[in-house]
Amino acid sequence: MLLSPDELIHRFDRALRAVASVAGAAAPSPAATVADAPLAPPERAHAAGLMRVNHVGEICAQALYHGQAAATRNPELRTHLERAAIEEGAHLAWTAERLRELGGRPSLLNPFWYVGSYALGVAASRISDAVSLGFVSETEAQVERHLEEHLEKLPVADAKSHAILEQMRVDEIRHGQEARAAGGVTLPLPVRLAMRVMSKVMTTTAYRI
Repeated sequence: MLLSPDELIHRFDRALRAVASVAGAAAPSPAATVADAPLAPPERAHAAGLMRVNHVGEICAQALYHGQAAATRNPELRTHLERAAIEEGAHLAWTAERLRELGGRPSLLNPFWYVGSYALGVAASRISDAVSLGFVSETEAQVERHLEEHLEKLPVADAKSHAILEQMRVDEIRHGQEARAAGGVTLPLPVRLAMRVMSKVMTTTAYRI
């Protein structure tokens, strides 16, 4: 299907905004009213590395939903995916803000993460709506586990980052439940394992680059 010039510009602009994290949050940050406790330099560097990983995860979430919404032929599903993308956009803004507060920088590979995740979203949506929603469900389940690990790894004193990740975890659980309720299927084990391997590569790389 050929896209109009306006649609191409819209999608390119949305991609740039996601990668640059310039979109405003749809909800106030859970850390807005939390005091920023002093952290030792190694603790601050570690927290920044973890938050960079979470920021990359939200870049990927934006791209995944954008790709799925662009490829589906189901108007209701498109609306569902676009709404989820807006909610994930809040996570993107929160993690970007916290990363700056910690003195960290975004991953240098953010354009790569976006393009790869967008392609996965398109591919999943082209197979079927049930598979597309199943992909969302499995992604959110893996993100939930990933956030639980980061909550344990963050410095105890970093209450602001803890508040952000706790709220993100609640939201991701809900997104997974909504995807399953909308008809998402359980993906085959080899696909789930491949997704875990890809996630491990991303998190390990994004912590440093």
